[in-house]
Amino acid sequence: MQNLRVALAGNPNSGKTTIFNALTGAHQQTGNWPGVTVEKKEGNFTYKGKKLNVVDLPGTYGLAAHSIDEKIARDFILKESPDVVVVIVDATNIERNMYLVVQILEMGRRVIIDMNMMDMAEEKGIQINGQELEEVLNSKVIFTVGTKGKGIQELKDAILEESTKETPEPLKISYGRDIETHIEKIKEDLKEISIYNLPPRWLALKLIEDDEEIQDLIQNKISENTKKSIEETKGYISRVLNYKDIETLFAEKIYGFIHGLAKECIKRRPKIKERIDTTDIIDRIVTNKFWGIPIFLLMMWATFQIVFTLGNPIADWIDTFFGWLGNITASGLTHIGASAWIISLLRDGIISGVGSVIVFLPNILLLFLAIALLEDSGYMARAAFVMDRIMHKMGLHGKSFIPMIIGFGCNVPAIMATRTLESRKDRILTILVNPLMSCSARLPIYILFAGVFFKGHQGLVVFSLYLMGIVLAVLVARLFKWIFFKEEVAPLIMELPPYRMPSLKGVWIHTWNRGSLFLKKAGTIIFLGVVLIWLLASLPKGVEYGSKASYIGRFGSAIAPIFKPAGFSSYQASVALIFGIVAKEIVVGTLGTLYGGESALPTALQHSFTPLSAYAFMVMSLLYIPCIASIAVIKRETNWKWTSLAVGYSLALGWTMATLIYQIGRLFTG
Repeated sequence: MQNLRVALAGNPNSGKTTIFNALTGAHQQTGNWPGVTVEKKEGNFTYKGKKLNVVDLPGTYGLAAHSIDEKIARDFILKESPDVVVVIVDATNIERNMYLVVQILEMGRRVIIDMNMMDMAEEKGIQINGQELEEVLNSKVIFTVGTKGKGIQELKDAILEESTKETPEPLKISYGRDIETHIEKIKEDLKEISIYNLPPRWLALKLIEDDEEIQDLIQNKISENTKKSIEETKGYISRVLNYKDIETLFAEKIYGFIHGLAKECIKRRPKIKERIDTTDIIDRIVTNKFWGIPIFLLMMWATFQIVFTLGNPIADWIDTFFGWLGNITASGLTHIGASAWIISLLRDGIISGVGSVIVFLPNILLLFLAIALLEDSGYMARAAFVMDRIMHKMGLHGKSFIPMIIGFGCNVPAIMATRTLESRKDRILTILVNPLMSCSARLPIYILFAGVFFKGHQGLVVFSLYLMGIVLAVLVARLFKWIFFKEEVAPLIMELPPYRMPSLKGVWIHTWNRGSLFLKKAGTIIFLGVVLIWLLASLPKGVEYGSKASYIGRFGSAIAPIFKPAGFSSYQASVALIFGIVAKEIVVGTLGTLYGGESALPTALQHSFTPLSAYAFMVMSLLYIPCIASIAVIKRETNWKWTSLAVGYSLALGWTMATLIYQIGRLFTG
């Protein structure tokens, strides 16, 4: 079976991920690009006897390699030589999206232009002459509606057809008569140089632009005469045409070509009345300076109501199952004469520990589902826009709110997402405060304690914790900006994509991918953690399981006084927090292991905590030291100085807030 490699490129919000999901379905893998912490998505599908591997490149507006996303996309197209590059174009905004298409066509790659969101384009009265576009650009044009699966079959056929064709002639944009003379001269000098099958004209353009990567690749392969010609061309552009930035000149020429192309190939149906777009109508409400923030808070509150209302009944069934599984396992092992250690390991360690975490999977999946719906609908970008005013005053850029929102799922990819921020200050500040965003790993802790101590008000209690994380993150960012950074914050200029009906398939894949990571963690890190905790709770031999005389009891008792001012001085709580540094889910797994299983856990917690100390414990879990994976990513993205600060301040903040809440609360509760 022949394998084909397909690259998916496109602007942010062009529907690229939807097309990726439609092509590959559930056959996807997620990792990191070599050498960087930017997420890499690959998938595959088999079609007409051929296996196609699809690589979803980061969304970019161009290939100038100024940002890490642009560099990744360009390097892959340049160096990996995919059989076909499918460029996803938002059919409602063709002129902006075609810039990336033209840049790839200039590289002489096999390109398929996927005009996506055609249903929305038709609603706006946009008519695209696909045949004329194909003739001008010498590339296949396909029309799709990714959210409905329309055109996907045609896209698959086009990929197979295009992969069998000869490499096309690169697209030639005229950069002006005088400049073209210079380009042609340099191009002729480069004809003998072969690098990644790149056309000599494209290499000439990049050398004139002072593209550092291309210069490094061929600097030693070009003659002194060629170098002189390049310098003469740059001098001519600077002195005669008065362009200090050559890249700007080339971009203007490309956009000029695109504008002419659009006038020829794109029409608007006559007699369509000017209307206010549905997106504009909704935005007048959700981005309103008075209503925007209350609506965002209402969205968050509703999300947690759904998470508990729908998730708790299913969680109760899973809880009952693990209780039954623990009892029947113990009975079966006793019947065959297994040792007490083996019985305890399986029932008290593995089943109780892992089961006490997996029981919250329905709630976590519902949270991921809600976030996926908000992202795919286009609302998340509005949340960043709405929060910009507050965040600007506190020293953060509005775009920083997007990685913070991602932090509700997991802090690790959220910290990676700060790469999209242009300013070093914004990146560092956002990385430092991102662990204060309540990731899904903390959700089992909230669900457990809120279910035991705040029945009927679980959604409101958990909502308050998420809100507290946001407020503290903004305040801490303001403090750090005042201490470490003095420059002003740039105003927010960001694209607000149109509202769309989320693709059910895409939302499900998004939800399941995140949920499966949780299950994998339960089967690896959490499993190993609860086994270690069980072992420490069972030794030295002869002690009562999980008692103060056990190794874990001695360790917990030694550090328990530190947490006494916060209201939770049991050694079980102390041990749970310490092991929670490995992974926050282990907090619940530890409590389940030490208290004898998920069935006994609620009763045991009621004896060890009050509602006030339970809330303080949840606050501590929200704020204290990030998990090991987050710490590692912070180090990779910054350095040891900022990593140490993130660990140190979060621990101090967690203890201080938990203690304040408990001590002040006691004044009112007696």
